[in-house]
Amino acid sequence: MKIAVMGYGTVGSGVVEVIEQHSEVIAKRTGGEPLEIAHILDLHDNIGDPHEALFTKDFNDILNDPEVKVVAETIGGVNPAFDYTQKLLKAGKAVVTSNKELVAQKGLELLQAADEGNTNYLFEASVGGGIPIIRPMNQCLAANNIEGIAGILNGTTNFILTMMIEQGMSFDDALKLAQDNGYAEKDPTADIEGFDASRKVCILASLAFGKHVYPNQVETEGISNITLEDVSYVSSANGVIKLLGQIKYINEDKIAAFVSPAVVYNGSQLASVRDVFNAILVRGDAVGDVCFYGRGAGKLPTASAVVADMLDCAKHVDRKKIFGWGAGEEDYVVDYRSTIEMPFYVRAKMSESDAVNIFHNVKFLSRKGQPSDEVAFITDKMTENALKEKLADSEVLNIIKVTNY
Repeated sequence: MKIAVMGYGTVGSGVVEVIEQHSEVIAKRTGGEPLEIAHILDLHDNIGDPHEALFTKDFNDILNDPEVKVVAETIGGVNPAFDYTQKLLKAGKAVVTSNKELVAQKGLELLQAADEGNTNYLFEASVGGGIPIIRPMNQCLAANNIEGIAGILNGTTNFILTMMIEQGMSFDDALKLAQDNGYAEKDPTADIEGFDASRKVCILASLAFGKHVYPNQVETEGISNITLEDVSYVSSANGVIKLLGQIKYINEDKIAAFVSPAVVYNGSQLASVRDVFNAILVRGDAVGDVCFYGRGAGKLPTASAVVADMLDCAKHVDRKKIFGWGAGEEDYVVDYRSTIEMPFYVRAKMSESDAVNIFHNVKFLSRKGQPSDEVAFITDKMTENALKEKLADSEVLNIIKVTNY
């Protein structure tokens, strides 16, 4: 079966590599028919590349080739990836992608285009890179009512926090190390401010609960305000700080979805996830907690998920899979700050007696070198709005959510 690859960066070149290196295995899993690369769309000249004869700069070479049945989109971003993908789907060509930004923003429209073209749009690699999560949620956990999802969805931020926790590095030093190691971009904003994780939350929430969730509906907070003082205090409570994407089912018409730093106690499966690894914990009413763990990014791990989707499409080239979600609503994602109760970590300039007077029942934390006028503690469950109202007259240094996963 002839296929095409759009984009020849890290993931796109990895897709080509996986297809070529695993050609015999792929043929066995498609009933004897190998995947044959007919076109690679890329704007660079790629002179001297072993695949030089396959390159094209004209998208129409792929769109108008009747033999191409499956296309991998690894361009990234929304445009021109959205335009190309929509045209391919409406023409009846299956498309698979690792493009989380595109799926989060335009997934509903592209799933509708796939319906129109009686073909498939798959995106296993868009959330966990090489970690299987989309297909298990859609198939293996289909008999469950999903109660919640919590995930370490960004390897860069997890690496930074790991260095702060294990090596005592400052945030700035850990970020620089992540950049030196190639884990963080020169402009790391999308990672450290939580936007990358937010896009993945949108996809997981849309799939789990059946209505499209857009990035502007997900309250997002990054890790740039986390200090070594916070790490030390939380350690005294037998916990660690992780950047989590969290989704909570409320009822048929409401969910909560947000990204923020969170205190995770050491008994949680998420607490031991270190370095650049990711993990996604899904809580079902029948199965309980299940955790998916692995490398959430990288050339070959992500490419392996893209190629797996291509195989799935090749096996369903004349059949439409039951997959996707419906339209969302403006008030579908609630303001969690006024509705979801949880404990909070608080670090503030006040005395212990002040904290008790404000909150009545708190768990005090400690650290080496703790100043006499600084206090840190864990509160009882309350909404974030209620917490901030109680702290309105206090000099607050940091607030971190405490998760129950």
